[in-house]
Amino acid sequence: MEIIKVQNDDQLSITAKLADEIWRQHFHGIISVAQIDYMLDKFQSFAAMQGQIAKENYNYFLIKDDNGVFQGYFAVAPNDKHLFLSKIYIRKDSRGKGYAGKSIDFMKDFAKELSLPSIVLTVNKDNGSAIAAYKKIGFKVIDEVKKDIDNGFFMDDYIMEIEV
Repeated sequence: MEIIKVQNDDQLSITAKLADEIWRQHFHGIISVAQIDYMLDKFQSFAAMQGQIAKENYNYFLIKDDNGVFQGYFAVAPNDKHLFLSKIYIRKDSRGKGYAGKSIDFMKDFAKELSLPSIVLTVNKDNGSAIAAYKKIGFKVIDEVKKDIDNGFFMDDYIMEIEV
């Protein structure tokens, strides 16, 4: 497995295509198709990711398997308190194969390099499989948040944290 920092438009385009594929698989039945479409456009499109990198200090990384196939991606944004894990998505057929755990290990090292004590994320309260995976890795629920993301949509999430 290789973790590659997204550094150009070609890599960002691959990331946006993965987002579209994975979100449509994973969130079907958790949130509406209309909300999936809206959130992909607002948060996971090529243009949205460009803005996050340029204006919000996001770092995107691609996850490549040993055969050279991209199996997922993640995005982190350091702040003065912790490393915020904004996104981690793995293709459906590749879940449970250790990609998420190895990615979290990578993020822990990244946080340590920045002298940040923890990684924090938000996860949809109805996303049972992701919550279970995060707990298995060592994340703990520390709070919850409901955020209006416009167009009548809300994100109703748990906030989870792991110390590094």
